[in-house]
Amino acid sequence: MIYPTRRAIYLLLAGAPMALALGLIRPELWLVAPGWIGMIVACLILDTIAGANPRHLSLDARFPHQVGVGDPFDLSLTANGRGVPPRAELALALDERLAEGGRLAGDMRRTGAGEALVRTLPLTASRRGQARVEALWIRWAGPLGLVWKQRKFAIDSAISVVPSLRAVTDEGSRLFQRNSWFGLRQQRFRGEGTEYEALAEYQPGMDRRAIDWNASARHVRLLAKEYRVERDNRVVLAIDGGRTMAEPVGGMPRVDRAVSAALLLAYVGLKLNDRISLFSFAAKPQTLTPAYMHTQDFPALQRAASLIDYAHVESNFTLALTTLSAQLNRRSLIILFTEFTDATSADLMIRAAGRLIQKHRLLFVVIRDEEIESEERRRPETGADVTRSNVAAAMLRDRQLVIARLQRLGADVIEVPADAMGASAVEAYLGIKRQGSL
Repeated sequence: MIYPTRRAIYLLLAGAPMALALGLIRPELWLVAPGWIGMIVACLILDTIAGANPRHLSLDARFPHQVGVGDPFDLSLTANGRGVPPRAELALALDERLAEGGRLAGDMRRTGAGEALVRTLPLTASRRGQARVEALWIRWAGPLGLVWKQRKFAIDSAISVVPSLRAVTDEGSRLFQRNSWFGLRQQRFRGEGTEYEALAEYQPGMDRRAIDWNASARHVRLLAKEYRVERDNRVVLAIDGGRTMAEPVGGMPRVDRAVSAALLLAYVGLKLNDRISLFSFAAKPQTLTPAYMHTQDFPALQRAASLIDYAHVESNFTLALTTLSAQLNRRSLIILFTEFTDATSADLMIRAAGRLIQKHRLLFVVIRDEEIESEERRRPETGADVTRSNVAAAMLRDRQLVIARLQRLGADVIEVPADAMGASAVEAYLGIKRQGSL
């Protein structure tokens, strides 16, 4: 596709006032204006012929066909052709999951060696689902700058946005790599807990209460008991997929952060030989997987997590927790990823949690609302700022009231930053296992 630039239009329009001025001053020179227009048209034709032809351009678009939500990735574009210009403009139509507004614009530059225009676009998927990359437009001006030469490439491909495994591959692998035996977390797995492991020679830094005095007297050296954390516990990772969890925090929906943290917990739990299940709900229960115990079952948990959809309805905690309790035939640790804003809306959740705590251990994981906290701390300068600050303070008080009520019932509640959700949940889970309270 070839069409005139703004410069060419302005030059053509300049012929009209020129003809009017010559008609008033020197009527015999009126042919200058048509001659001017004819010269511009000739330059347009010359500019069209010169340089690269858009029809001879080919595109090579490379991008992964599956990415994790919130994980950065690159979309590489390479346009090959003879006589390509040093610079060209691009416009890319793609799904709103990959770019706000569904459009990206920029430029492409020719590489030092060869005749190719190259551009790498860093992208990040904000929501799960099928993100389509639809089409790319490339255009450049002719040598005289009078025409645009444009080519449209229909890409029409999809990128599957799935739950992120970055926390599992980075944090989980670091927890269990063999050469980190003396690391803090690895040592805790073996050195603390309630199940007797073995006798070991006492080392500085060990708990003195672990010294076995009878064995030490027999061997004439200090020996201490080593314990390991409990195994074969039932752990249910419950994810609230309701309206409040669909709201974004830090550019990513809360439910996606919860799914990533739950997968990291599942990986750690399977490594510790616990029985891991995944449960999701919104207005009604959605998914309850079997209890998996081996690391080779982790892909099944990942597939179940990828099916958790974004819901725009209120969560029914009474139905969800009652259904979950009926499915559990032994004492379990239930880690619930949810969100609550005020005491009134959380009242039914607290009542349902109270019935569940009578038989099971319950851990709530909620994301700290840093936006409301910043509004509450910000120094007010206008009347509207005072109102916002008071409303934010009231919301934080209600939130702490809900947390206090849950803790009085016997539930554990951790309020964590969005970026540290997975690591904080793992620490809380390991702490409960070290206590041996399951």
